[in-house]
Amino acid sequence: MNILHLEASPGWGGQEIRILREAEGMRSRGHQVILGVMEQGKLIDEGCKAGFTTHPLNFHKSGWLPCLIQILSLIRQHRIDVVNTHSSLDAWIGGVAARIARRPVVRTRHLSTPIKPGWNSKILYGALADFVVTTCASILPMICSQSGKPEADCRSIPTGVDPKRIAAADEDGCAAREALGLKKSDFLVGTACFIRSWKGVEDFLKAADLLRAVKEIKWVVIGGGHEKPYRQMAREMKLDGIVQFTGHLENPFPALQALDAFALLSTAHEGVSQAILQAAYLGKPLISTVVGGLNEVCLHRKTGILVQPFSPDQVARAVLELLENPGLRSEFGRNGKILVEESFTIGRTIDEMEQVFTSAIARKSGLF
Repeated sequence: MNILHLEASPGWGGQEIRILREAEGMRSRGHQVILGVMEQGKLIDEGCKAGFTTHPLNFHKSGWLPCLIQILSLIRQHRIDVVNTHSSLDAWIGGVAARIARRPVVRTRHLSTPIKPGWNSKILYGALADFVVTTCASILPMICSQSGKPEADCRSIPTGVDPKRIAAADEDGCAAREALGLKKSDFLVGTACFIRSWKGVEDFLKAADLLRAVKEIKWVVIGGGHEKPYRQMAREMKLDGIVQFTGHLENPFPALQALDAFALLSTAHEGVSQAILQAAYLGKPLISTVVGGLNEVCLHRKTGILVQPFSPDQVARAVLELLENPGLRSEFGRNGKILVEESFTIGRTIDEMEQVFTSAIARKSGLF
């Protein structure tokens, strides 16, 4: 099977990382994967490093016709069997190219935010897609309703984690705690993400402020991104010595291992976060909002505690409960690791995507 991934996003986050991990998994099973990526996008460099044939494309509206011609050339040159689109611009141009070339299209929707109603969704998720994959189950009904897509042609396939990549022993966590200047008695609550406005870091800081009187509770924000305003906010709230920022870490797993509890307080856009899966696999009790697919991992009172978005008071209460109940922390941690092993590995993701691609090709070929 020859697969062409098209990605118009120039960034580097969970969406692009999923494309690369999925491509690696498909290649390991004998499939050929070609990447067509927005010029100057980081996925170009990462794809080349991983050994994939990667083509820079101009998906901007002003360059749609040359881009369409290039994609048609790629389909012919690499004898592509199925096209997988990931963002709006590549779904439009790539979808049209695939229709001209009579190739099936799988559209992956990575975000949990609503899609535009009306003709836009009917074309992008209907006419220009043979099958729609989402990364969380919560948006499937909306996509089916707005696009007119039958439920049988839509499926939630979360981005699984690779347990082999999540390497952090207990001593790694101890070293990370020492680097943060913590005492053994300190209770460390952490969040991990590429920091954006909707990742709930403000609520994380507000929860830390609410619990500042509980001296053994410490807080850490793991990851880079748009962190400057939140560092400033922490200074203005006088949270020095209570909250620390690690910045970007090439290997975040020792820092995750150092935690006593993991919180992800996203307010929008979230599918099934890689960070929450990694924390769960490392046996950390979870606190998360009910946004997107987070509640598929943070199962209330089983793997963690669910809170409403923009509710630092609820976060504070959840932290106190976990602080006071080590047995509950252990129970949530054990359950979380089992959940990831059973339902959220990258192997399972590849299995299910392979089934979708194979089915889409067979249907387009008229085999059933």
